[in-house]
Amino acid sequence: MSTNAVPLGPPMTRDAAGTLLGQTMGLVAVTAGLFAVGAYLGGNLAYHWGWLLFIAAFACLIGMNVAAQRSQGLTVILLFGFGVLIGLAVAPTLSYYASADPQAVWQAGVATALLITGFGAAGYATRRDLSALARILFWP
Repeated sequence: MSTNAVPLGPPMTRDAAGTLLGQTMGLVAVTAGLFAVGAYLGGNLAYHWGWLLFIAAFACLIGMNVAAQRSQGLTVILLFGFGVLIGLAVAPTLSYYASADPQAVWQAGVATALLITGFGAAGYATRRDLSALARILFWP
């Protein structure tokens, strides 16, 4: 019987896990920043453009999946493209909300930035192996 299972290697060291988390959170931060740039640049777009840009962002997600399976370096470029495109896609909606209550949009943006920063710092500072919680946390 043959299988496509990949044999598991030794567990990562604390330094290697911290490096991986730091790189991941850096990519999250850059993508969130590009989302904000896209949302700012697309503030005057018409509503129908949002749908077309959302479809283009979804195509970037599919492209990232294909590039990740083939281990191509295109994944990061597609990730950043996704950030800009999804920002442009939601720009008409954000513009509408900002015209009604700009304070709520600012509060939501700051809360999102604080959550990303807080969870990244908590993940980096955690020394315990949390894999035992995976079954509970990923319960459907």
